[in-house]
Amino acid sequence: MSERTILVWFRNDLRIRDNEILLEAVRKADKVLPVYCFDPYYFKKNISGNSKTGSLRARFLLESVADLRNNLKAIGGDLIVRIGSPVEIISQLAEEYHVNEVYHHREVAYEETAISEQVEAALWKMRLNLKHFIGHTLYHKEDLPFPIKDIPDSFAVFKKKVERDSDVRPCIGTPETINTPVITDAGELPTLQMLGLNDVIDDTRLSAIFIGGETTALTQLEHVFSTSLQNANGKPSRNQSAAGPSSKLSPWIALGCVSLRQVYWEIHKHQHSAPANYFNALVLDLLWRDYFRFMFKKHGQKFIATKNEDEQTVTTGGEDELFESWKNGETGVPLVDAIMHELNATGFINNYGRQIVAVFLVNDLKVDWTKGAAYFEEKLIDYSPASNWGNWAFIAGVNDARESKYAIVTKPAIELELRSDYIDTWLPTVKSVDYQDFSDTVAIK
Repeated sequence: MSERTILVWFRNDLRIRDNEILLEAVRKADKVLPVYCFDPYYFKKNISGNSKTGSLRARFLLESVADLRNNLKAIGGDLIVRIGSPVEIISQLAEEYHVNEVYHHREVAYEETAISEQVEAALWKMRLNLKHFIGHTLYHKEDLPFPIKDIPDSFAVFKKKVERDSDVRPCIGTPETINTPVITDAGELPTLQMLGLNDVIDDTRLSAIFIGGETTALTQLEHVFSTSLQNANGKPSRNQSAAGPSSKLSPWIALGCVSLRQVYWEIHKHQHSAPANYFNALVLDLLWRDYFRFMFKKHGQKFIATKNEDEQTVTTGGEDELFESWKNGETGVPLVDAIMHELNATGFINNYGRQIVAVFLVNDLKVDWTKGAAYFEEKLIDYSPASNWGNWAFIAGVNDARESKYAIVTKPAIELELRSDYIDTWLPTVKSVDYQDFSDTVAIK
């Protein structure tokens, strides 16, 4: 009887822990062929002439893929890396290694699902199956108290029903060993130049640099809880984000270097080590992520395609100039400029900062919200399609649920203790802010 080979197509699930496609493949196949494709589609130029994926995010991705390869090697495997269309690469590898089936995690945003459909169609012609798994959410869709088509459009209703009627599944095991076919050419990781990008020059004001990969994700996860009491009772340091404290787990979550379930169960394990309700905002973050993914699954591209028909978009003259001033941090509004300087220099700002600059672009400058969303896509190292475009759509009032508008923070900016190297003009401080007041608006951290 011939050996059974399963190709595992990694995308935004760059980990070996709590990874269902990897564990299931190891259990059901004689040989497992792990593959990652650097798809040129994600590095093409956008309408502004910049790469769809900026250098900071691309570097984080390269580090994450390299770490995945190292972790697979540690259990006896390897990772095939290729640059090119997944349709061509997966098909070619499936034929070369006599693959019986291909596994991958299902995506929800239209660009990602379109690529999956193209791969599925190509494999179907080869009489091979592309098996879909669900591995990007906290709650498994089969455990929701309603079918996808009936998911409440209101986040408040979604949260209440899910927390009351559903349970988070435990994390699954980690393969101890993996058997791969004899790989003649695993492929080298591309450089930034090979992806059409420039090298990253790290900003001198950086207190820490985000390093991609599951290994660093686990270190950061441990750090979040080991410092929880200090952070809960202390004040933001000068080197902290201009917009307040953050767990800063989202870059690793976005690429699946750590699963939402693993973060959730770590919170559950460490709740006793911090003041009551201290981790509520982080759990809320995980729920918002689920909500946006399920909204994309329910509504598809309609979720962000057009503005509500009953609303008229009012724009001002010189929109391009206004947008340029916003993205370069040259609006003349110190808080907004500080946050944008930090985004451009580091590829990361916390959720509160994102809300501030997004609301300013949409409501004050009257600039098309999609320009801001596309700019975040390029710059953010923790870019996730559903969370990014979902957040921007909500702030702009673009969704099928009229009631589900963002509850934007009402604290005046002057009340924030602005201690940031990314702002040239120091704003006066009136008093400290209880950041827990903002927990109900957290969607990305």
